Amino acid sequence: MEDMILIYITNPSKDRADELAKHLLTRRLIASASVFELNNMYWSDGFIEKDNEFILLAKTVQENFVAVKKFAEDTSDYQVPCVIKIPVTCNGQYVQWLRSEIKI
Repeated sequence: MEDMILIYITNPSKDRADELAKHLLTRRLIASASVFELNNMYWSDGFIEKDNEFILLAKTVQENFVAVKKFAEDTSDYQVPCVIKIPVTCNGQYVQWLRSEIKI
């Protein structure tokens, strides 16, 4: 089934990622969220920077992407927020569960 998407959202802290996940879950825009830390290297003002970031990987459906993206962008601590939609194919039972837990 190609109904589900993952949304990859960067956050400067675990607290911020957890707060965003809880907001999206409470509003049933997503069915599940995973938060993990990683090292990030990027260009900033002509220099390569290195920081830790916390990634929120949100599981939802295509119909909710715009609402999730808008909220993540509107509340981001970053000057240039990173919100990436990743289409996925997964088992039908998981998609059924996912759809039963969200509002579209």
